[in-house]
Amino acid sequence: MNGKLYDCVIVGGGPAGLTAAIYIARYHLDVIVVEDGRSRAAMIPLSHNHAGFPDGIAGTELLARMRSQAAKYGVKFRLGHVETLVKTGESFLLSLSENDVLFAKSVLLATGVHNHRPIMSDSEHDSAVERGLLRYCPVCDAYEITGRRIGVIGTGDRGVNESVFLRSFTDDITLMSPAEGHDLSPEHRARLDAFGIKTISGPIAGYEYDDDSVIVTTVKGKISFNSVYAALGSDVRSELTEMLGAKRTEEGCVIVDRHQRTNIPGLYAAGDVVLGLDQISHAMGQASVAATAIRNDLFETSLVGAETYPSDLKRSTMSR
Repeated sequence: MNGKLYDCVIVGGGPAGLTAAIYIARYHLDVIVVEDGRSRAAMIPLSHNHAGFPDGIAGTELLARMRSQAAKYGVKFRLGHVETLVKTGESFLLSLSENDVLFAKSVLLATGVHNHRPIMSDSEHDSAVERGLLRYCPVCDAYEITGRRIGVIGTGDRGVNESVFLRSFTDDITLMSPAEGHDLSPEHRARLDAFGIKTISGPIAGYEYDDDSVIVTTVKGKISFNSVYAALGSDVRSELTEMLGAKRTEEGCVIVDRHQRTNIPGLYAAGDVVLGLDQISHAMGQASVAATAIRNDLFETSLVGAETYPSDLKRSTMSR
């Protein structure tokens, strides 16, 4: 780079990052999106609960449409991984791989989370997800497994909570621990029993697939399910905030105010990296709030010259 100072650098090219980019560009600000191609949205075979697409839309298609829309308004894109994020005076310096750097007046983190996967090869995993045999988000797609035989890979609070959530869609659920034994308290077992949820202690030895089912090899033999849900947790991709001292929850979610501002002036966060419902619609809503806050904060602090922008761009009502 040539030392150009962007109004905003967005880290993350998923629904949150791309929504924010569209808004920010339409506020006549200079914005670039840095993405590493790891958006979880790209894993979605077909989303049926994203409003406006009654026949569903694949995650890759949704992202492609959003990128095209952003590019229409002049958003720039950079494929890469941000290695470091530091603040120098009133601006930020982002170091990318291959000795590349970007400078920004503001930064929006939309880096999301990374799911913990069952033990299987990448090709096996991707094929199972594509076919709906392996799933991660019951909020997204439990409707599609209504009345079917479902396995849940997990244990403890996470496994129990996901199994109980799924119980309103089907009465045939088995909670399987991925490793030896089950981390279930008496309270856990009482709750599972109350909902008629079966349990099998691990370890899970492997998976096989046929046309419409996944066969899980357990200590009790091979069991066939129409789909299995992985309730193994995730890693919040918020490590960049550690370099600036931004506040995070114990789980690593970035803490923000109602305008998606962190405790570091000029640093914002939106999407799954923030505590909340991990849904595309929720991420997009947060992104529009963050983008408008970025526009307003830059304007108010005179980091962007008011004479450069149309006179009708006044401070929005969302700041009330």
